[in-house]
Amino acid sequence: MFLFPTVGFGQFCPENLKTYSYENFLIKMLCLRNVGYSKDGRTILRSINMTFREGMSYSILGPNGAGKSTIARILMGELTPTEGQVLLDGKEVTGLGVTERTRRGISMTWQEPARYEGIRVREYLTLGGKLKIGEDEIRDVLELIGLSYEFYAGRFIDKSLSGGERKRIELASLLLLRPRYAILDEPDSGLDITAGELIEKLLARFRKTGTTVILITHHEEIAEKTDFAYFVCAGRLVKKGFSREVVDYYRKTCGRCLFVEGSP
Repeated sequence: MFLFPTVGFGQFCPENLKTYSYENFLIKMLCLRNVGYSKDGRTILRSINMTFREGMSYSILGPNGAGKSTIARILMGELTPTEGQVLLDGKEVTGLGVTERTRRGISMTWQEPARYEGIRVREYLTLGGKLKIGEDEIRDVLELIGLSYEFYAGRFIDKSLSGGERKRIELASLLLLRPRYAILDEPDSGLDITAGELIEKLLARFRKTGTTVILITHHEEIAEKTDFAYFVCAGRLVKKGFSREVVDYYRKTCGRCLFVEGSP
């Protein structure tokens, strides 16, 4: 008998979907299955299971040092897990690097934006002209993320830009790419008090384009703007569910967590 998975919570991520009914419904997902990661003898992640379905928004919430960015880097292919698998559309992609993941529709903005010296914002947003987009689209995304088209489109990306400005430009670039999966590592980092409003605009735009958002944050007010959430602490998945429920649990329990670094 076929059992429908609970949408969004990550309980169901089979490696081979051909034996199941409703294959097209189930196959469009990115999964972590029993993922662990260790470095220099230290365990950073333990048995992480997560599922990210197309067209939905997720947050990975937890305190600093919980392993959230490590999960993001594993999803993007920058790091290879020491245990477990990464699955995309039912196929294993664990060994694929950043370039191959990007080709498959996974993109990421980093907590600290990369510096691309000597090119103009317009060139950066269009990948040097590889993206065939018009000036109206460039204007639209710049204004969406709170930057003036007239002032920024022709500016060079250099030291004159603040970290917050570079972060906004990177987010605009991701909007124009329209990836299947957009991983946002601490997207509010370096931004001003309008960050919450900007995140809401980003989520709404990504929802329109069908992009799945995976948002890494330690701010509960940012996490509760997504559809679903995973609460991670000390490298473990503590709770998953609707974002508001997970955020409520996080507010009540974080700070008196029973997990200690290096515990089995």
